[in-house]
Amino acid sequence: MLILIEVESLFEAFAFLGAIIGFIFVLLVGLYIYSAIVLMTIAKKTRTKDPWLAWIPIANLYLMTKIAKVPWWTIIVLIAGGVIPFVGAAIIIGITTWWWWKICEARKKPEWYSLLMLIPIVNLVIMGIIAWKD
Repeated sequence: MLILIEVESLFEAFAFLGAIIGFIFVLLVGLYIYSAIVLMTIAKKTRTKDPWLAWIPIANLYLMTKIAKVPWWTIIVLIAGGVIPFVGAAIIIGITTWWWWKICEARKKPEWYSLLMLIPIVNLVIMGIIAWKD
């Protein structure tokens, strides 16, 4: 009897864990789709070549450098620097903030919007404002 109860509670725990993982997966896919649409819209409005690159991982970073008119090799610094413990996070934050600053310039939006990109949830709203507000 005790074994049956433990098996049932184990099954419930795995079901709950599966539901959480499923929810997180759907949330992440939704965020990826939203960011790809935003980046593609920004690319179209800035007349950047190949806006479809927004849908391809890593290539979307290249598209961001094209929109921002920054050197493409900063992607290598972003990726390689990102693996350095402690310093890597600062490198990622610094480079992406710089890219968004330049993207704001390209869209003729206030550059300080790029600083708001550091705030979770707010960054989703700011991305939409940069993309769709004229």
